[in-house]
Amino acid sequence: MRQYDRSRISLVAASAVLLATVLGVRYGLLEAGAFPLDCSGALGEGFGARCATKWLLVQSFLDQRLGWLSLACGVAAFVLRHRPLAWGGWFSGLAGLVLYSFDPSAVGALLSLLVLARGRPQRRRGKEEAGEEPDGGLRVQRLG
Repeated sequence: MRQYDRSRISLVAASAVLLATVLGVRYGLLEAGAFPLDCSGALGEGFGARCATKWLLVQSFLDQRLGWLSLACGVAAFVLRHRPLAWGGWFSGLAGLVLYSFDPSAVGALLSLLVLARGRPQRRRGKEEAGEEPDGGLRVQRLG
């Protein structure tokens, strides 16, 4: 299997796992009422782990923060052609699309996907590394 095929398979597999996880968080935890409704207690009284998790989740999509993160990563990855930034933009974009940050997440995810789908740059072959003549694979016969 070529490197490009493995890269596409890993992109699809990682995206499917993340999407399933984020959908589970949204529909299995947030909208199902798994978190306490009132987490307004003072910090000294002790935040429960469920209240802290709920607070972190709400902060991630408040003011579309997850979407803006995706957009920033996507623009930077597109301009710099930096794959790790593109992965961050793609994953935060998928999460933002599910967790209420639609507009900036969509743009950031698509910009990141353009970088990820492009594949790795191939090294140019110099004259000393040239293989056989180009006419060999084309079945072109020499004249004269």
